[in-house]
Amino acid sequence: MEKTKTILNQSLIQLPEKPVLSVRGLSIAFGSNIVLDDFNLDLNKGESIVVLGKSGSGKSVLIKCIIGLLEPDAGEILIFGENVLEMNHEQLDKVRARLGFLFQSNALYDSMTVKENLEFPLRRHWIRIEQQQVDEMLIEALSNVGLAHTMNMMPSELSGGMRKRIALARTLILKPEIILYDEPTTGLDPITGKEISDLMVEIADKYQTSSLIISHDMKCVKRTADRIAVLNKGKCHALGTYEELKKSSDSLVKQFFDT
Repeated sequence: MEKTKTILNQSLIQLPEKPVLSVRGLSIAFGSNIVLDDFNLDLNKGESIVVLGKSGSGKSVLIKCIIGLLEPDAGEILIFGENVLEMNHEQLDKVRARLGFLFQSNALYDSMTVKENLEFPLRRHWIRIEQQQVDEMLIEALSNVGLAHTMNMMPSELSGGMRKRIALARTLILKPEIILYDEPTTGLDPITGKEISDLMVEIADKYQTSSLIISHDMKCVKRTADRIAVLNKGKCHALGTYEELKKSSDSLVKQFFDT
């Protein structure tokens, strides 16, 4: 009797993507002051995580470690699966080209026009770009924040909200895959703060960027966060959505939502 062969149709199982940013066991102290103590956090592709914490809790230190401005005492920082703490300067520079960082102070150069400010990250990175392409990138970045008409203006001619938008446009110029925001709405009036929060969401949706946001503005937090990480005593004390943490009975978590 002829043997029949049974062919099993195996369905393809799509494995979950690795986090684009993974912080593992991160610890750093300044003298006897322990700022981060075995801190862990994963940021997934297209996700926005807000880090909440009291002043001095280590939120800005976390971002500075991620971008290489501070060297932690222990732990790993994996960006796109590679440990940036083991990279040389050239390797780190290439990774930074895939990151965007919006400074709390905006960090615009007062002596440069808007155009020159936006060109600056293009000039300092290893990527070689023709001027025509540079001009196209500038127009796109400024159009994304609704300020295409400010190309030749000086920062001193702009309002606080406009300067924040220009800083965001500069962050977007290289189309980063991850954007780090340090208190993006600090110093802005409520209406402008809402506009910046809305713009952050629009950018994330348009380019599928992943965002790590440091903020104490709960309106911004509610608008932008897919998940919230509560930083306390150097550790990730709690992690969840806005609604999940708002319902928490943990007093350390409740204090942020009761204001």
